[in-house]
Amino acid sequence: MESAMLVAHGTLVLVADGAKMTIFRNHGSDIAPALEVVEAEGQHSARTSEQGTDKPGRSFSSVGSGRSGYSETDFHQADEDRFAIAAADRLAALAGAGTPLIVVAPPHTLGVLRKHCAAPVRAAIVAEIDKDYAGRPAADVAALLATA
Repeated sequence: MESAMLVAHGTLVLVADGAKMTIFRNHGSDIAPALEVVEAEGQHSARTSEQGTDKPGRSFSSVGSGRSGYSETDFHQADEDRFAIAAADRLAALAGAGTPLIVVAPPHTLGVLRKHCAAPVRAAIVAEIDKDYAGRPAADVAALLATA
C-alpha cells in the first residue's frame, strides 16, 4: 500500500504548464491538505503559423554544391517557455526562506522550471510531479498530492 505524500502546513504548490499557472498554499494539516489559491495567471499563445510565416532558411556549403535547411523556429513553444520562466520568477518572489515548495508540471515545463529556478528555490523544492494539472481545481490537485 502506498503512503500519501505529506504536505506541510504553509507549503506552496506551483501547478503550471506553458499557458496556465496557479500557486496554492496548504492551509490544512500535513495529512489533509486544504489548498487555497494564492495566485493564478494565464496567457494565450498563438500558433506558430500565426506568429511566423517565413519558410525555414537554407544554408549553402562553402565547398561544393551541398546545401541544408534550418529548422523552423517554434514561436509557440518559445512563448510557453517564457511563461514558465515567469512562473519560476513569481514562485521565487512568493517563497520565503524555509517555505517548502511542490512543483506539478508536464515534463517539458518541469525542465524549463528546473533550469530557470534560482538556487534557493531549487533547494526548497521537496517534490516534483510530472503531470499536467494546470487549470484543474484545488480538490483535484489535493487528490493528486494524496496519491503521489
